[in-house]
Amino acid sequence: MVTLPSPPPDDTPHRHRRIAESFGADADRYDRARPRYPRRLADAVLAGLPGRRVLDVGIGTGISALPFREAGADVFGVEADPRMAELARSRGFEVEVSRLEDWKSGGRLFDAVTAGQTWHWIDPVAGAAKAASLLRPGGRLALFWNVGDPDPRIASAFADVYRSVDTRLPFTPWASPALGGFDPITANATEGIRGTEAFTAPERLRFDWRTTITREAWLDQVPTMGGHNRIPGGGLAELLDGLGRVIDDHGGSFSMHYATIAITADRTRT
Repeated sequence: MVTLPSPPPDDTPHRHRRIAESFGADADRYDRARPRYPRRLADAVLAGLPGRRVLDVGIGTGISALPFREAGADVFGVEADPRMAELARSRGFEVEVSRLEDWKSGGRLFDAVTAGQTWHWIDPVAGAAKAASLLRPGGRLALFWNVGDPDPRIASAFADVYRSVDTRLPFTPWASPALGGFDPITANATEGIRGTEAFTAPERLRFDWRTTITREAWLDQVPTMGGHNRIPGGGLAELLDGLGRVIDDHGGSFSMHYATIAITADRTRT
């Protein structure tokens, strides 16, 4: 996902498989509307590695792989949704269609295993163990997310719109600051890594950036967020109308503060 406004209340989104596997329903929109990742992230992840062969888990349409290729990495993708994988291939990435847990590597090893906006859909313990088996000694696991927090007045108004619509979502986006509410996601990832005893102590990186989002761009992005394309009946149209009115009331655009959060750990040399 791009922004995950707040995690489901049970803090185990990897159990929500129907949401996890729904993003390819409108792959073109996903590719067009989702925010990118800062090049600083890729430079930090690749620094000091034995090589630049990267496995991108849940490569999606290739958005998460772009800064790594720009930084000189050779990126190979694994993606559960064939519709998303096809778009990544159109960007020149080699992609195999599979869930990480089921993927057969054929003995291939990598210098880094990355996952952008996808690791919360993977069992954190099984995923970390699989990643360890795919990394060369000294290789790096890097899990990262874009977490967005708009101006508090916008966020509060957005949350009110969500409360007024029967979305059937397991959470109310923007009801609390997204960055603080994201801690359970990163905590689960960190504990999964530690549980393998195959990595150095996980480290947390943060890259802050800001962008202005227009009404048109936000309403294009919202349907790509987790579970939104499953909102029943005319609920999505009602939701978008309400969110559009909020943005109109604030001048037709708003400022979004993004924090790109990364959890990294190196494969031990045993």
